[in-house]
Amino acid sequence: MEYRTLGRSGCAVSALCLGTMTFGNESDEMVAHAQLDMFAEAGGTFVDTADVYSAGESERIIGRWLASRPAEVTEAIVLATKGRFPMAADPNGAGLSARHLTRALDASLARLGVDVVDLYQAHAWDPVTPLEETLRTMDGFVRAGKIRYYGFSNFTGWQLTKAVLLARSLGLAGPVSLQPQYSLLVREIEYEIVPASLDAGLGLLPWSPLGGGWLTGKYRRDQRPTGATRLGDNPERGMEAWDRRGTARTWDVVEAVQRVAEARGVSMAEVALAWVTDRPGVTSTILGARTTDQLEANLRAAGLHLTDEETSVLQEASDLRPTDYPYGPLGLDQRSRRF
Repeated sequence: MEYRTLGRSGCAVSALCLGTMTFGNESDEMVAHAQLDMFAEAGGTFVDTADVYSAGESERIIGRWLASRPAEVTEAIVLATKGRFPMAADPNGAGLSARHLTRALDASLARLGVDVVDLYQAHAWDPVTPLEETLRTMDGFVRAGKIRYYGFSNFTGWQLTKAVLLARSLGLAGPVSLQPQYSLLVREIEYEIVPASLDAGLGLLPWSPLGGGWLTGKYRRDQRPTGATRLGDNPERGMEAWDRRGTARTWDVVEAVQRVAEARGVSMAEVALAWVTDRPGVTSTILGARTTDQLEANLRAAGLHLTDEETSVLQEASDLRPTDYPYGPLGLDQRSRRF
């Protein structure tokens, strides 16, 4: 396992992160604890959860694992969670207000059975709460010793840039990370979000690096998914829905990943994970697995690096091919400068 610092902080984390959205839902507690054991044994140190994952059950499962394992195992774990989405039906039961975040963090700490979490993340932008209120709240958590660092998830480029600069101007603790969706199928963040994160020194923590399973090779071009897969259970599930994501570009990318994997003698998942883990600014790639077998397969990507030729094949197949302005060739040329 390789290790990197969490953005410009001094905190080192494993280059692969165990995502726990399936805990308490698709993975029962026995499977979840087996995944945590396997991840730790493989040298993994970074575990990510959120209060809304299985309505708090993911945090409870992690808390019981932390309490039942020896200190030499748990002391290495860098623990991250998130708050923002509804955990109650009342008007203050969601958002990034001081009231909601304070209650959300206290509840997360109780479920996890810890006094402090290493990374606390705003799960998404809140258009209602003044940004200054959110930043002062996060700064207060750091000063109170409830969290060591904070970051964002699902922020756009202008939102995270505004937050970084406002925190600096107010003399507050600044964010260290951003957790966006990022994969060979979802590269739009390269337009503005990646440059903004690099400029601010934020470490990227990509979620859904396998495109909701599309990049593992489990789906076929003209065969609607069935059976015990995410899209087999629900073909219209979220952003990776069959009719939404099953485009010609997607199949071109899938086929390119397959060619690279077969030539290298590794799985398609390993190739897709290696690609995103080595993208500029990425600190740790979040693995989401329903079973220990899936996690074991994904962990084989640890330390895998693609050649320039392999990367070029994937880059070409997954190129978004933007129109001329502002992200296409003419727009880029307009912003360039040569001596």
